[in-house]
Amino acid sequence: MPNSVLTDVSLKRLALPETGTLTYWDTTVKGLGVRVSPKGTKTFIALVASGARHKIGRYPLIGLSTAREEARKLLAKKTLGTYEKPHTITYETAVERYLKACEDKNRPRTIADYRKHLARLPFNGRRLTTIKKRDVAAELEAITAKSMRAHVLTSAKAFLSWCAGQGYIDASPISALKNASQKRQQAKPKRALTPDELKEVLTTALAAPYPFGHIVALLILTGQRRNEVASIEWERITPETITISAEVAKNSIEHTFPYGTLVRQVLDSIPAYAKQSQYVFPARCETMKGKPTTVFNGWSKSKAAFDKTLKGVGPYKLHDLRRTFSTTLQSLEVPLEVRERLLNHISGTQAGLGGIYNVYAFKDEMAAAIRKYDDFLIKLTVPRV
Repeated sequence: MPNSVLTDVSLKRLALPETGTLTYWDTTVKGLGVRVSPKGTKTFIALVASGARHKIGRYPLIGLSTAREEARKLLAKKTLGTYEKPHTITYETAVERYLKACEDKNRPRTIADYRKHLARLPFNGRRLTTIKKRDVAAELEAITAKSMRAHVLTSAKAFLSWCAGQGYIDASPISALKNASQKRQQAKPKRALTPDELKEVLTTALAAPYPFGHIVALLILTGQRRNEVASIEWERITPETITISAEVAKNSIEHTFPYGTLVRQVLDSIPAYAKQSQYVFPARCETMKGKPTTVFNGWSKSKAAFDKTLKGVGPYKLHDLRRTFSTTLQSLEVPLEVRERLLNHISGTQAGLGGIYNVYAFKDEMAAAIRKYDDFLIKLTVPRV
């Protein structure tokens, strides 16, 4: 591209390209150029990075001296790291657009959590392009509660990745950011209960009062996630299957799975008053901490009380019961694709082309696996003579 000392006289005499555009670069202010079209339109630009040009305005509406001054400011901001790309949006505007987009695939409670977590990052009024990894890391460090810090980071990662997908930013600045606590958690081994521990937890759950004892029993017997079990509706239970709605399922895919005699016994033992509700495990009160409730949500206190009644069982999480379910099925030689169907997993054999083209339901295989699992548990819990 031609370089010259731009003047008002030379600007009027610049040669026009036959096609496309031609840029003339000023030698007085390095980085300032004027882009010329075949029809004679002249536009001042500033080269703020390799291949990245910031439009200043058209000549003669923008004079040469004004263009030079604006170019100096833009190039100074680029040097200082405060330059903002034109047409980017602010943090709060992007958050609102993100939450609106989430309404199509997330539950209101999840969206409310996203809003709460993203509000912990005080970036309102700032352009997305100015938010750097160090900024987010500093705000996370100021959050003293480890669990909240982890939640905020997870929500921020999902949000900024979405922003990158929308073209608001080139890439998420925090894709590689991790909490110190996350690194420790990754080092922890995955936990599955031993047969003796499984026997103790199941027999205790079957004898425990409603609702938590019944919930723990169903977690063991079905392998489903705790919120999915807590949200089961009576109308979605048939004599042979239970269906978890897409709105409740973690992966937003409706899940129908068979159950055996032990699950039937658990359901039959639920008090009559609970069977008048829409849900198998309805909430005890309409609101908690000012928020509406529909299903059981007293996890922490109930599990703490339940665990005090156990003997010989090491520390475990309720999700470990799901892992134990899968591990036990594997020991019973249930094929991986059947285990994944029972767990409603979309990874492994259900991911990629296999998940797209393999529409076989495995109904008979799942039912056979549950019968085998029931037999195993019955033998495990029957007192030895």
